[in-house]
Amino acid sequence: MDKVETMWISSEQLDRAAQLLQSEEVVAFPTETVYGLGADATSSQAIQGIYQAKGRPSDNPLIVHIAQRSQLMELTTYVPPKAQQLMDQFWPGPLTIILNVKNQAVAPEVTAGLATIAIRMPDHPLALELIRQVGRPIAAPSANTSGKPSPTTAQHVMDDLAGKIAAIVDGGETGVGLESTVIDLTSEVPTILRPGGVSAEEIRLCIGAVEMAGVDKQEAAPKSPGMKYRHYSPEQPVWIVETDWADTVAKLLKKGEKIGILASDDVLSQFQAEAIATYSLGAQSDITQASKRLYSGLRALDKTEATIILVQAYKKSGLGIAYMNRLEKASSKC
Repeated sequence: MDKVETMWISSEQLDRAAQLLQSEEVVAFPTETVYGLGADATSSQAIQGIYQAKGRPSDNPLIVHIAQRSQLMELTTYVPPKAQQLMDQFWPGPLTIILNVKNQAVAPEVTAGLATIAIRMPDHPLALELIRQVGRPIAAPSANTSGKPSPTTAQHVMDDLAGKIAAIVDGGETGVGLESTVIDLTSEVPTILRPGGVSAEEIRLCIGAVEMAGVDKQEAAPKSPGMKYRHYSPEQPVWIVETDWADTVAKLLKKGEKIGILASDDVLSQFQAEAIATYSLGAQSDITQASKRLYSGLRALDKTEATIILVQAYKKSGLGIAYMNRLEKASSKC
């Protein structure tokens, strides 16, 4: 693709970003989860720009972002009661809901040829205002090179996509740091296809029984992003460490590896001297902070001289399920 000059847009220049999106350009913008790579969901030309910029497989569907509930009826044929309940409880917020798509509602590239559409309303004032100004639904995967850690700052986006997209809206660091939960409401039992910022426990409290899909299953036609391909990976190999830190570090040092460590302050205090670089996930007990820092830590350590990155495992409950899902997809060994 031809190289373009990527504009850096402040929050005060949001109208400029809206004009670019209306002109079928691709623009990165902040959400509460990670930065999204936005394009007009109704334009095939604009959507192809997303796939080209990211190097993303075209059978990987995109999430459509809206700013108000009234936009739903432009996109889907039916909003079931459980969808209404979830929207009442979690929208705007990090929950994507899969419904049946209305014929010709969006460009065919958005749904990757499926009869379903993934929709969410982001909980970020800049994202909501941008969508309102554009006046159309915005399709937006994470604003990174496909397969790499998702971006939680505008600089992360610039590192990956400078020269490939029209502009980046700088909204500072994102809040959640992991992508949205994706739930499929077109199946007989509501099914979580990707864990994320809203936990399965919270969803069950809202609508009752929910199944968890095998998130690592290699489906022929994935209904949700994050199901089929290797994701979230830095250039250097990533190993997950649960408890055997001393043994793992000793073995790697013996092999001559230069170790980067992404872990809680408790772990870092024990192995600071053995590591060539470290990045803190915060307090051992704070999975919210660890989730927020995971991607930025992977990116930061990937820029050091480390030849391997060791990352701390967390318990698979609540937000820890989403954290471990992303980490396992990023890892070379666990």
